[in-house]
Amino acid sequence: MNRFREKLEEELAQEDEPVLKKEEEPRKKERQEPAKEGSATAFFRKLFVDGAVSKETATDMLPYLIFLCVLGMIYIANSHMAVKRIRDIDRLSKEVKESSWEYKSLKADLMFKSKMTEVAKKVDTLGLEELIEPPKKIIVQVK
Repeated sequence: MNRFREKLEEELAQEDEPVLKKEEEPRKKERQEPAKEGSATAFFRKLFVDGAVSKETATDMLPYLIFLCVLGMIYIANSHMAVKRIRDIDRLSKEVKESSWEYKSLKADLMFKSKMTEVAKKVDTLGLEELIEPPKKIIVQVK
């Protein structure tokens, strides 16, 4: 027998007997408030003492419990996937920033190297010189 049933049987036996023992008086003072209808103690008393949870009821509730377990696992998996995606987004945003900085620095370097004076310095080593007179336009007449 479980403890809940033993306590309930003791209380019921005490209610039937009009004479109380001196040792049980402090217990009675602690339990002066009777269980109200709809209170939590009445619910648990009915659940455990009256035998609301039996083997048949447990097996009837098994599919529902399995369903709740599956929903819990889906919830946990979903939270893990969300955290993984947030980490991926952070990593990719850092890569985009780094690529943007690299692009801007390469563009600035190219703009500097394509200046006329910088090109003239590079071409001077090859023996090419800058034109002093403007270029001449060649016109070809078609007959």
